[in-house]
Amino acid sequence: MTGVERPDARSVHRYEAPDYLARYRARRGGGKAPESDRASAAAAPSAPEAPPEGDGTPLYLRRFRDRGSAPVETTTVTHDGASFTPALAEASRGKEIAAPVERRSSEKIVCEISIIRHGITQGYSTDAGLTPMGGWQAHRRGHELARRFDHGDRVRLVCADTNRARQTADQLYNGVTDGLQMWGIDAEISEKEPIPELRNFGVWTPDGLRDVTSAFRQYQATNETLERLAVGDRPRWLVEIDRFYRTQLGGADPIQEWLTIPMMYFEPPAMCVRRFWRGFHRLITESTQPDGSVSHRRILAATHSGPMRAFATWAHGYDPGEPLNTEEIRIKMREGCRTAFVSYRNRVTEVNVPPPDEFPRWEETGEA
Repeated sequence: MTGVERPDARSVHRYEAPDYLARYRARRGGGKAPESDRASAAAAPSAPEAPPEGDGTPLYLRRFRDRGSAPVETTTVTHDGASFTPALAEASRGKEIAAPVERRSSEKIVCEISIIRHGITQGYSTDAGLTPMGGWQAHRRGHELARRFDHGDRVRLVCADTNRARQTADQLYNGVTDGLQMWGIDAEISEKEPIPELRNFGVWTPDGLRDVTSAFRQYQATNETLERLAVGDRPRWLVEIDRFYRTQLGGADPIQEWLTIPMMYFEPPAMCVRRFWRGFHRLITESTQPDGSVSHRRILAATHSGPMRAFATWAHGYDPGEPLNTEEIRIKMREGCRTAFVSYRNRVTEVNVPPPDEFPRWEETGEA
């Protein structure tokens, strides 16, 4: 447009400084804002005066310190008959998909079981413990689990009998204890208890059934002897475990191979699932009172990824993938222990719980 001055783009949308900018310029200018800013500030609603600059501390930091020095709110938030501190209500808000209140009352959950994989370990060639990061992971998981507990809950802590599972259980105990104290929840958790049902899947060797980790040590020693002497054929159990570990060394997924390919010397995935259920039945039976109630309404179980993955695959009908360190499979047992809800990676499936007296014994079955 010739001969016509084009207006400034900023003046098209806003011809005066916003109120927060007027106050900022006033503070920077020693208390006197430009005329246009004062006019816009006078037209705007009054706002609380900013605290003095003091030693040059930024405004956001001074406001943060003021909030930190405020007295702690002691009131509680009540919902669905339960009371929470405001801090706990805010921390747990929106973290989990929950059923409606009218359905939860009909579910009649008698026991909740959390199956948790161990933290990051120092290695699988020996029965090693956790790294510092693995210990921190387990402690944090326990701290998060404490937010779910209710006043009066009794929690039973069990684990597999390996160093990495036991140390995970120790850190879960510490994290839950710290969380209960932080959130102000009056609950009780037992000391860790190793149980045989939570062990890792086994491999048959000439010395009997061994955990896959301890079988690896025997495999290495036997294989080294055979290669050094260069005599005789390798035994069949050694050939199969060699194929399993070479799958891992090649960058593939050995657990997927175990789940999908029949192995003659490895414990089948279905047996691991039944073993887990046998252990959970035993724990619930030991906690059942004469009136039918369950004293330990929550169970924390630290174990290994292979049986966990087999359990999730059985429950959901597909392989959901390898559990991450300290990842959780959650089981909600319904009244009567005939059905349960199994949740893993945002998938919830209602399953029929296999009765403890209905496990088939395949070795007794023969052809007619």
